[in-house]
Amino acid sequence: MAQDHSHSSGSKRQLKIVFGIVAAIFVFQLIGSVLTGSLALLIDTGHNAVDLIGIGIALFAATLVNKPSGGQKTWGFRRAEVLAAGAQATLLLGLGVYSLIEGIRRFFVPPEVPGPGLLLFGALGLVGNIVSIFILSSSKEDSLNLKAAFLEVIADALGSVAVILAALAIWLFGWERADAVAALIIAALIVPRAFAILRETGSILLEVAPKELDLDKVREHLESVEHVQQVHDLHVTRIDSNLPVLTAHVVLADECFYDGHAPRILKALQECLTEHHKIAIEHSTFQFDRAEDVAEETHTHD
Repeated sequence: MAQDHSHSSGSKRQLKIVFGIVAAIFVFQLIGSVLTGSLALLIDTGHNAVDLIGIGIALFAATLVNKPSGGQKTWGFRRAEVLAAGAQATLLLGLGVYSLIEGIRRFFVPPEVPGPGLLLFGALGLVGNIVSIFILSSSKEDSLNLKAAFLEVIADALGSVAVILAALAIWLFGWERADAVAALIIAALIVPRAFAILRETGSILLEVAPKELDLDKVREHLESVEHVQQVHDLHVTRIDSNLPVLTAHVVLADECFYDGHAPRILKALQECLTEHHKIAIEHSTFQFDRAEDVAEETHTHD
């Protein structure tokens, strides 16, 4: 537990540093958006604003996740990071839709945008994003929130590259529509990722089994344990992005309830879950049934 707490503290520290960097980028790009009138820079600024909100939510969620369970909150606040990631993705989706609509409008009626000024603010954003990517790279797989934050910072960096390319096209070739094209490119980066995060958070909230697990193979492995006759009512869900939970009814031979086999079977089942699959399921609950009792049940699921 001490190691997990230390790891969590390190992730929070990284998020705080990145929060400060993204906040500084946001302020600079907001000033740049006003001075240049660039849609691409405005959308990138909005993207940074959503990231800033998302990282702030992630920090708040990371604090809630570490609160101990108690009372009716038997899992504590572990789902907070899932809700936070979903909220961030919803904001991103709204920004992406706005980017598409406004980008198309400005493509046909392009305003004048100063290329050199746009280049300066785009370059400042890119430098800050690269630093943030480096900071988050070591912990991006620790939780859905950190993964979302890492992907958003990468998208911000790509958005800054699009702004820089648009600035060069305007400055060197006088192509004013480059600003609208860059905004559309940033929108194309935002929308698919927003849908991907929403799909992932939705699958957790709907208690869909992790896609990395083949439930037929899980059942097959469990039923291969000696003295196990059948496994039914097998359910695998996730409390958060890193905590898969399994429950199942296991039918044993009648003599196992009297000859002391049951504890050894339970240990074998738990070892099966932690060793044979892509995701180690360390939190499992098994109910042992007799065959004659199962025959009388009417609510079992395969």
